[in-house]
Amino acid sequence: MGFGLEGFAALGLKLDSGGGRTGTSLLPWSDSGHPEDDYSKAGVALAVQASNTVIKYGEQMPQVPVLAYSDVRLLPSSARGLSVNSNEFSHLNIQAGRFTAVTSNDSTNSDGEITTDWEVLPEGRSLSYAGGTYKADNSFTATFYGSEYKDIWHQYYGGASYTLPLNNNKALSFEFNGYDTHDYGASKGGPIDTFAWSVLGAYRFGNHKVSVAYQYVDGDEPFDYIAFDRTQSGIPYLNNVSSVFPFSEPHERSWQLRYDLNFAGYGIPGLTFMTRYIRGQGMDNSHSDNSFYKKIVNYDSNPDDNKHWERDIDLGYVIQSGKAKDLSIRLRNGKHRATTGTRFPDFDEFRIIIEMPIKVL
Repeated sequence: MGFGLEGFAALGLKLDSGGGRTGTSLLPWSDSGHPEDDYSKAGVALAVQASNTVIKYGEQMPQVPVLAYSDVRLLPSSARGLSVNSNEFSHLNIQAGRFTAVTSNDSTNSDGEITTDWEVLPEGRSLSYAGGTYKADNSFTATFYGSEYKDIWHQYYGGASYTLPLNNNKALSFEFNGYDTHDYGASKGGPIDTFAWSVLGAYRFGNHKVSVAYQYVDGDEPFDYIAFDRTQSGIPYLNNVSSVFPFSEPHERSWQLRYDLNFAGYGIPGLTFMTRYIRGQGMDNSHSDNSFYKKIVNYDSNPDDNKHWERDIDLGYVIQSGKAKDLSIRLRNGKHRATTGTRFPDFDEFRIIIEMPIKVL
């Protein structure tokens, strides 16, 4: 048996800010209503290991299908609680946890509320989960998790992926992901009965990969998922949930066409390119009795008129050697357009993301 401490510390500095460039969850707000010039956060977790099982208590960054931290802003979010991660059985990873407080991306407080992506449900007092992933070999993986959002919902996730190698550096791959969400107990978030699922097929040939995905939210309520004190969460395991919009509206049908290119085969290792187009339509919550979700948006009686689309382009490079080895630079452009009456506005975004890992030991 072994004991240890795991910790992290992070510092965020404001380089520039002004009108029209606030409200993006990058920086916390001062008492005067302006973004702070700097902020920092730290966390510690006690770890106990017996055989191939690790138990942790304290500040952590969970990454499971029903609870995932976010690192899409300047500093990552985190959660405080207990977790168990076990690899006692061959090919099988089992995890469980219970968390009672969170720290959002733009906060230094470790007592934030556990909320949801839609930001309209009452705060849950705790989030508990258990589940596991089975890997038969390098080609097949199956995952199942169940979670309890205290007095609001039970949410279950099931997913599987399979890769079929072909000759001449080619392969076919397939994925299925599904989330089943139902209110329970005191039902403080109102009635919820939603099954959201997606399927994906991909063909890889050499350094190229082409993917097609379909996603459907079967329910009068949207597909909602855990967030960190009314800010971003990690991306759930549905294929059309993107970094900009989740395509998670009630009864929404969406499809995606995606292309990936790895330039390593052309003599430029570390350079990657991705572009995708996602289109959603058919949003309809006219039969929902959930007042929390309906106060955000009421879709009109003709769901075929409710449409939106997103186009993303991503170009990244990781330096392979020298003093700046592992420095990554990523350029990301996103465009979103929607018909009148949908929840999301027209949107244009350009991000420059630079990351430099520093080894201190």
